[in-house]
Amino acid sequence: MTTTPVALPVEDVTATRVVRAACAHDCPDTCAILVTVEGDTVTGVRGDPDHPFTRGGLCAKVNDYEKRAYHPDRVLYPLRRTGPKGSGEFTRISWDEAVAEISARFTSIVEEYGGEAIMPTSYLGNQGILNGLNVMDPFMHRLGASITERTFCTSTRGAAYLRTVGPAVTDPEGIVHARYIVVWGHNMLTSNLHLWPFVAQARKAGAKLVVIDPYRSRTAKVADWHIRIKPGTDGALALGMMNVIISEGLQDQDYIDAHTTGFAELAAKAATFSPERVEAVTGIPAEDVRTLAREFATSRPAALRVGTAVENHPQGGQAFRAIFSLPALVGAWRHPGGGTHDLTLFSFPVNFDRLSRTDLIKPGTRTINALQLGRALTGELELDPPIMGLMVCNANPVITVPEQNKTLAGLQREDLFTVVSDHFLTDTARYADIVLPATTILEHFDVMFSWGHLYISANNPAIEPLGEAVSNVEMFRRLAAGMGFDDDPWFSMTDQELAEQCLDWDAPAMTGITLEGLKKSGWARLALPGPDEAPFAEGGFATPSTKVEFAVPGDTDDVVPVFRQGYTERQGDTPSPAVPDFVPEEVDPRYPLKMITPRGHSFISSQYANMDRQLTAEQGQHVTLHPEEAERRGLVEGGTAEVFNELGCFRATVRVDDSVLPGVAVAPYGFWRNGGSSPAALISGDLNDLGRGPRYSAASVDVRSA
Repeated sequence: MTTTPVALPVEDVTATRVVRAACAHDCPDTCAILVTVEGDTVTGVRGDPDHPFTRGGLCAKVNDYEKRAYHPDRVLYPLRRTGPKGSGEFTRISWDEAVAEISARFTSIVEEYGGEAIMPTSYLGNQGILNGLNVMDPFMHRLGASITERTFCTSTRGAAYLRTVGPAVTDPEGIVHARYIVVWGHNMLTSNLHLWPFVAQARKAGAKLVVIDPYRSRTAKVADWHIRIKPGTDGALALGMMNVIISEGLQDQDYIDAHTTGFAELAAKAATFSPERVEAVTGIPAEDVRTLAREFATSRPAALRVGTAVENHPQGGQAFRAIFSLPALVGAWRHPGGGTHDLTLFSFPVNFDRLSRTDLIKPGTRTINALQLGRALTGELELDPPIMGLMVCNANPVITVPEQNKTLAGLQREDLFTVVSDHFLTDTARYADIVLPATTILEHFDVMFSWGHLYISANNPAIEPLGEAVSNVEMFRRLAAGMGFDDDPWFSMTDQELAEQCLDWDAPAMTGITLEGLKKSGWARLALPGPDEAPFAEGGFATPSTKVEFAVPGDTDDVVPVFRQGYTERQGDTPSPAVPDFVPEEVDPRYPLKMITPRGHSFISSQYANMDRQLTAEQGQHVTLHPEEAERRGLVEGGTAEVFNELGCFRATVRVDDSVLPGVAVAPYGFWRNGGSSPAALISGDLNDLGRGPRYSAASVDVRSA
């Protein structure tokens, strides 16, 4: 059950040396890292100064990553639960014991209930191609387990993008050429820090930076213009911009005629969204709507950089369809730096189908959405067979999955056998029957794609695994051997062999790039159009029509295949409108505040929420209210409050600040429970309108003194 490791990229492991690595977090920047090693100990990490995007810097989350690897609370050995579920009481066992127990329990479940009674739950706690999103899929497909949709982030955005412009990728570094930059629902200084120098360069050359966000984020504070919008009304604003652009004749009709479809239908819909109507919906003054539309249409080139916040609402998919239609409407794609700078993932020739081993999926296997884990575990989904086994990898669902109380109730079931692989005893791991120790990026090999730039990276191991930690790939090799899956050579492939299969190394984008060369250099740019080019100036979008499609009737359940374990077909519950639309939502008088959940500046979802430096920087779970809302409830700065709705409540320190709109509560997301609850307790597991995505910033809540 051992594997041939990828060799450390140096001969002398006793000397001080530098190892080329890459950040594996779910972040668009995918930084190139230089790891300093003295003897067999990592003494520091820094960004690679030669990497054109990383430029020598690392973010506040990972700039002392070695402390994560050497943290005293790190799980370094397999553990078996000895106390009540959730107590965190475990005893150390051997790997042989862990594999034997897991194999026996999984086999028993399959024999009694069928394979679908086992549910895998994973996401991008590790974004590596080998150890990340798809690492569990082959094992679970061979087992016959339920298929899990992992639509936590970007499934909605990705589905809207593909439906509108296809996998249209431009080099984000080209934003330096933009003269009007709209950052929409995206806190760049927290979530995309390494794009900021390119935006700064554009501003130095005269570009205007506009940030659209319900609250004054770090990025909004330094923008030329911050437009505060009511949460969930982004689609109305985009349609209102179209109304002004078309009614005032500011559209690029030549580009529209040559390179788009459905303009007449879109124009008819936009005509119903006057600036005055948009003001009533979004809270943005009608004159500001007009100014934004005029400046976006006449400042060439105009660029968009969006964030996932827009999709975290019931109508997030239609909002993104409308937003992604704007660049074509004004011909922004004609120019270098113009258009939408988003989802560079589509340019990387990753063989997701092969990585997931979709050929192993048994016909008719059911699909469960991971956002509804609590419903699945508690019987609310009325699954037959019920979920009797759960395996969690690269995820902490107690903190990141909606309806936290349901998730906890399910995890507390004594008849549920749960296995968790992680670095720490997270809120989820505390409920496991078996906990398995996972390596950090300092201890294993991987290859990285990027959501936000065009560089592929290699992560070379800097040190041998600590304790008995193993990579995710090695973990599933061992479990596969324990289950008797030896007849399939996939489960005994080395890291090197898997890396050779994980990408199409002969794809045009990989011209000049080899695996061996990548391990030595650490990173390489894909052979794609550069920042000074405009690849869609003459159209050529990879949509069915080869054009931007303003009008596309479709299915509400579109899911970008990468977010699903298998490319199964599903029918939507209701049809999606042909053109983007917005329908006003009613306010629940019981819970008059809309809670939005931005990510902590020092966290990646719930990762680093147990690290002292990062916790100190975030200053604990808090909720920010407008002064009017605080006064109405008798709340004061620094007091303790309960944020609540019909699903649950959590405690938070009160902050009072006019950076937040009235009617909004801002509660950063990612803090561990520490025996209580967190914002996930108040978020519904209902899915949004496209891509079956989440509603993380759509909870209706109220706040009271604790």
